Amino acid sequence: MDGLDHWKNQAEQWKNQAEQWFRQDFEYIHQIPPNQLYAALAVLLFTILFVFFVRLFKRTKSNTIVLSGLSGSGKTVLFYQLRDGSSHQGTVTSMEPNEGTFVLHSEQTKNGKKKPIHLVDVPGHSRLRPKLDEFLPQAAAIIFVVDALEFLPNCRTASEYLYDVLTKASVVKKKIPVLIVCNKTDKVTAHTKEFIRKQMEKEIDKLRASRSAISAADVANDFTLGVAGEAFSFSQCQNKVTVGEASGLTGEISQVEQFIREHIKP
Repeated sequence: MDGLDHWKNQAEQWKNQAEQWFRQDFEYIHQIPPNQLYAALAVLLFTILFVFFVRLFKRTKSNTIVLSGLSGSGKTVLFYQLRDGSSHQGTVTSMEPNEGTFVLHSEQTKNGKKKPIHLVDVPGHSRLRPKLDEFLPQAAAIIFVVDALEFLPNCRTASEYLYDVLTKASVVKKKIPVLIVCNKTDKVTAHTKEFIRKQMEKEIDKLRASRSAISAADVANDFTLGVAGEAFSFSQCQNKVTVGEASGLTGEISQVEQFIREHIKP
């Protein structure tokens, strides 16, 4: 019982002390001029909101990279090179999005901070391209893969697909950066990235003219590209569009990895 009485007495002392501090604080607050009190409360509220939104922004920053492009351009091979450092020869055309979260294979043996990326390989078949819309709102960046070896026969189709990507509301409003990857450049007969860039700009310029002649009700695109009265170039896009080279089969993907790390910091 002595022990219990001791704790009761101790608790009573703590209660009395707390009440005394509360009265002192209450009296002190009443001594503060109202203007100063309101200003202090406003600063406190602003600080709380600022910290909340900073943490919210950091927490929701995307680590998603979307791989898009026509079927057969080599998207899936690039996916496996980035993840495993292997081309996985024998892969077939993807019919469902292929996705995974991982540290880039080239960084797995390096020391220091490594941030995983979430990579999504979206099928390039025309019937499956609407699946792209499911991933674009979360994308930190887009990699559009072009077959540099069989470019000319597919130039118009690839340019139409890229046009559709670049005019998506989610891409334009968020200014999602795009890397056009000219894949299979290890082949002697592959076209250069400069040639591919110029040809795609010409095709998109033609698309602008033809689609602007169609009534707005018949066009699914959210935004138009370029500057009226000027030949189209990727530099006119509201988001940053760059062109790079790669070879999925040989593992030469340094420009792709550099682009990823520019937009998803380790």
